[in-house]
Amino acid sequence: MSRRIGPGWRWRRIWIAMLLLCAGFGALHAQELSGAWREVRPGDTPAQVLSEFREGHLLPFSPSRLQSFPTQRDGAWVVLQMQPPYIADDRVLHVDTPPAGAVSLYSGERAPVRIALDDFSNVVHGHGRLAFVLTAEQRAADPILLKFEPARSMPAPVTFRMQSWPDYLDTDAGWLVFATSCFAVMLAMAAMALCFALMLRDMLFAWYAGYLVCYVLIQATQTGFIYHPLELQFLSGLGAVIAGATVAVSVSFAAIFLLRFAEIRQYASLLRVPILALAFGMPLVALARLTGIEVLMSTSQVLTGPLLILGSALLLLASVIAAVRGSRYAWFFLVGWTPLLALTSLRAIQVSGLLADAFWLSDAPLVAGAFEAVVLSIGLADRALILRRDRDRAQVLADNDALTGVLNRRAWNEAADALLASSPPRPLSVLFLDLDHFKELNDCQGHAAGDRALIAVADALRAELRPGDLLGRYGGEEFVALLDGVDADNAVHVAVRLCRRVHRLELNVGTSGNLLTVSIGVAMRNASDSVDGLIERADAAMYAAKLAGRNRVMLETQLRPGANRRRPSAQRTAQSE
Repeated sequence: MSRRIGPGWRWRRIWIAMLLLCAGFGALHAQELSGAWREVRPGDTPAQVLSEFREGHLLPFSPSRLQSFPTQRDGAWVVLQMQPPYIADDRVLHVDTPPAGAVSLYSGERAPVRIALDDFSNVVHGHGRLAFVLTAEQRAADPILLKFEPARSMPAPVTFRMQSWPDYLDTDAGWLVFATSCFAVMLAMAAMALCFALMLRDMLFAWYAGYLVCYVLIQATQTGFIYHPLELQFLSGLGAVIAGATVAVSVSFAAIFLLRFAEIRQYASLLRVPILALAFGMPLVALARLTGIEVLMSTSQVLTGPLLILGSALLLLASVIAAVRGSRYAWFFLVGWTPLLALTSLRAIQVSGLLADAFWLSDAPLVAGAFEAVVLSIGLADRALILRRDRDRAQVLADNDALTGVLNRRAWNEAADALLASSPPRPLSVLFLDLDHFKELNDCQGHAAGDRALIAVADALRAELRPGDLLGRYGGEEFVALLDGVDADNAVHVAVRLCRRVHRLELNVGTSGNLLTVSIGVAMRNASDSVDGLIERADAAMYAAKLAGRNRVMLETQLRPGANRRRPSAQRTAQSE
């Protein structure tokens, strides 16, 4: 019987696949190794160390588990030996989670092969790992002697893998695809944020892009991606400086981003000043490290760790408080940033010697960084859409008449000006509408009835006109419409339909038995016309329609020669009745 797989199990399979992807590409098809080590002592020789190894005087360890070697003083010797069945052909020994310093391979009478992440010598370079090629001429059963050179930074735990040349190529290519995909996602999100920052003129997107770029630099430096495959040789020797500076600057960018994104001023105002202090303090610590002054550099190195811990706790606390108090975007920050913070904490625990079997933690920050970039980008997109919606609402409120919902006088004039200026020469007509007997309606039934009549008339006009026609309330009981691409005959036909539509509303204005009607004047655009000129001529034609008996349409060309083409305001008020 087939069993239906639910969505929960699908998500579990996806997460399992991601964890397997992070779990190190060299775990499969790796030859079993045994190992031992000790610290470097003055006067050591490779032959002496190998002799001590054969006599069992070195400290044993499991090369497949994470192991830290002290390198702050003189370094450490590591001896590895392949267990049967042996790989007789060309094979590759690679050091995963490569250390910050160099590692040298001693092989018989040959000169030592020295490799580091930022090494550009003519050797095979692994991606995200140090790789030593052992040819078939070298006996597989012989012990392999490595020397971890002295380094000032904290030693990172490493693992060792021995693979055949084809298997290593598969492992290396798989890691390269994995890392490139993660970096591509983060940089794509950063580029998108910069585009939004330029288009929307919102620095929030720029802070976010700066944070992502800094995080990419941190991971690219720690994994050696900026050296191989990017081959940025001019950065050789600057890995520690780049990592230290970008870590400090990334915390600064993250703090400024959180302040605005999660609305800390509104939801966690007491933490605003400490976050600002963190944002401006971390770059100062980074600058102190770049001065070259020993006192400042040592002080910066001592302060960086505690400040990172306190700063991360501060940002986490602020985002939790803001989220609990109602900040929608604090939740986006928590979902995207908390996994990264958790992995960073686990990595710090691993450096101290715990979690030796969790070798996948070395690559997990790449996945977490890509995940965070996508989540925060979704949050920023959501914020941009809400801001756009609120801005559109405000624009509608500013441009539309509050009572009838059509364009107000200012917005209609601006839209009509833009249409006249942008359109090529083609027919344009303006209809000026004035409701008949409206003053009688207000006097007999009150202003509330007048407002309901205006709403009903506006709805009727809007239903009769095309969606592209501009309809506005010009003032009081006056409406104006601009018809694009309509000649005089069709404009008159439209105006007649509007008259009939308003008349069919059958709105009684008072005890006289009159119904609310509309008089319309029509004016056609001339070659050098303006909106004010069109309005003035349409207004004069409407006034002529009033004088001719109301509830009718008058085209401006129907006015008698020499007739008054501009009605006085007193007459306008009288005829409005």
